[in-house]
Amino acid sequence: MDSPVYNCFVDRDKMDAAIQDLGPKELSCTELQELKQLARQGYWAQSHALRGKVYQRLIRDIPCRTVTPDASVYSDIVGKIVGKHSSSYLPLPEFVDNTQVPSYCLNARGEGAVRKILLCIANQFPDISFCPALPAVVALLLHYSIDEAECFEKACRILACNDPGRRLIDQSFLAFESSCMTFGDLVNKYCQAAHKLMVAVSEDVLQVYADWQRWLFGELPLCYFARVFDVFLVEGYKVLYRVALAILKFFHKVRAGQPLESDSVKQDIRTFVKDIAKTVSPEKLLEKAFAIRLFSRKEIQLLQMANEKALKQKGITVKQKSVSLSKRQFVHLAVHAENFRSEIVSVREMRDIWSWVPERFALCQPLLLFSSLQHGYSLARFYFQCEGHEPTLLLIKTTQKEVCGAYLSTDWSERKKFGGKLGFFGTGECFVFRLQPEVQRYEWVVIKHPELTKPPPLMAAEPTVPLSHSASSDPADRLSPFLAARHFNLPSKTESMFMAGGSDCLIVGGGGGQALYIDGDLNRGRTSHCDTFNNQPLCSENFLIAAVEAWGFQDPDTQ
Repeated sequence: MDSPVYNCFVDRDKMDAAIQDLGPKELSCTELQELKQLARQGYWAQSHALRGKVYQRLIRDIPCRTVTPDASVYSDIVGKIVGKHSSSYLPLPEFVDNTQVPSYCLNARGEGAVRKILLCIANQFPDISFCPALPAVVALLLHYSIDEAECFEKACRILACNDPGRRLIDQSFLAFESSCMTFGDLVNKYCQAAHKLMVAVSEDVLQVYADWQRWLFGELPLCYFARVFDVFLVEGYKVLYRVALAILKFFHKVRAGQPLESDSVKQDIRTFVKDIAKTVSPEKLLEKAFAIRLFSRKEIQLLQMANEKALKQKGITVKQKSVSLSKRQFVHLAVHAENFRSEIVSVREMRDIWSWVPERFALCQPLLLFSSLQHGYSLARFYFQCEGHEPTLLLIKTTQKEVCGAYLSTDWSERKKFGGKLGFFGTGECFVFRLQPEVQRYEWVVIKHPELTKPPPLMAAEPTVPLSHSASSDPADRLSPFLAARHFNLPSKTESMFMAGGSDCLIVGGGGGQALYIDGDLNRGRTSHCDTFNNQPLCSENFLIAAVEAWGFQDPDTQ
C-alpha cells in the first residue's frame, strides 16, 4: 500500500501515533547478510509502504509446499465459511486456544477480518492442532496487506514453509510445549539472575516460561512486535528466543528487589511487556537480544529435538495433549518434603539444585539410587546402583561439613566402552556445584565462553574425543544433544572431559586439574580448578568423605 493511504482495515490516527511514516521508500539489496543488518537496524521500520513491500518480498521467497493456498483460494472459500455471520461475532478456530486477537491499530472491520482469515486458514490447514501465535501474525500482516485475500496468502506461505532447517511458527501442541521447555533451558543457562528470581517468586516457574510466546505475540505493542517480526522473517525462529530472553532480562533489572504488583509474576511480566515503552525502546530491546551470546541455530534445533523426544515419551503427540498445561507441576514442588530424605542436603537445598537441571527433567521426582550410609563405601556398588539411570545427581558431604556435587548427564555404564581404561564421556549439560559453605554452580566453560568454539560445518568429520553416544548418527537418539561436544570445534580435549569412571576412582571435569576426584573406597577426594568447568575448588582441595549419595530422576507418571 502507498503511504499515507491506508487500507480500509487500519485506524489511521492510531497507526500514525504508533509508527511515524518517515523512512525510505525503496529497498534494493538482495544479499542475506545485508538484509539481516538492515532488518536489525530498522531500515524499513519507519515506512509503512516499504515495510509492506519488504514483507511481500520476504514472504514470497519462503520455500513452501507444492500446493499452498493463495489469494484466489480465499476468494473462493470465504463466503462459504463465513456465511451470513457478522465477522465481529465469528468464533475462533480451536487451535488458537482461546487466544485474544490483538487489535494493534486495526479498526472494527480489521478485527473482524482477522477472524475471517483465521477460519479460512483452519479450513485449508486441518493438520494445525495448536497455534496460539497465529492471531497476532495475521493481525500484523493485515496492516501491510491490500486486502484480506493478500493477508491470507501471506499467512499461508508462512505456515506452509517446507524448509526443514527453517522453523517459523509452532503448529502443534508438541512443538509449542517443546519450545516452552527450550526457552526454560535457555533462561536457566543465559539469564541465571532472572531464573533465580522466577524460582523464588513464582508458584509455578514452568508456567511462567510457558507464557513466553504470548509476550511477543500479543502483549508487545505494535511498533515493538513489528520490529521483531521484521528480523524474524529474515533470520527465523531463534530471534523469538533472543527477544523473549531480553524481555526477561529487562524485567529482572526493573523489578529485582521490588514487591510484585500482583499476586502472579506471570501477570506482572505481561503487564511489563504491555508497558515496555516506559522501560526500553524497540532499538534497545533488539540490541539487548542480539547481545546475548547464544549458540548457533543448530544447537537450538538439537535442544528442541531433545525436548520433543522427552515429551513424546510422556505421551504427547502432534495431534493430542495427553498431558495438559494444567498438569504441570511447580519446579519447587518436584521435591516433596514428606517423601524426601537425605543425609546430605535439606529439601530447600535439593529444590535449589532442581531449579538448575534441564527443563525436561524438572518435573521428575528425586529417586535415591545410592547412599554410602546404606550401601557401604564402595565405588563398585555405586556403579551397580546407578547404572541404567540417566541423568544422575552426585552429592558429597565432607568430614568438615562441606557439601558439593555434580549433575551428570550420562549413564555411568558408558564407562565400560573403554575396555577397563579410564575414558571421558558425557555431554556439556553436566555441571558441578557447591552448597556449603556457600552456593555456587559451575557450568561447561563453553557456555560462558562461546568464543572458544565455532559450530563445525555440517559435513565435518567427527572429533576424536571419546564421548558417549558418538556411535549414533541421529542426534534425536541422544539424551542431551544440545551441548554434546561432538557438535563443536574445541581447541583441545580438555574442554570436553565431563565424567570418567574406573575401578579405583571417579572423576568429574578435567584438564589442568579435576573438579571432583573420588577414590575407589569413597573415603578420600580432591577438588581443584579444571578446564571443563573453569571452576574454583568445590570444597577443601583434599577432603575426607563423610557421605556420598547418588540420585536419579523419576518420572512422576511412573510412580
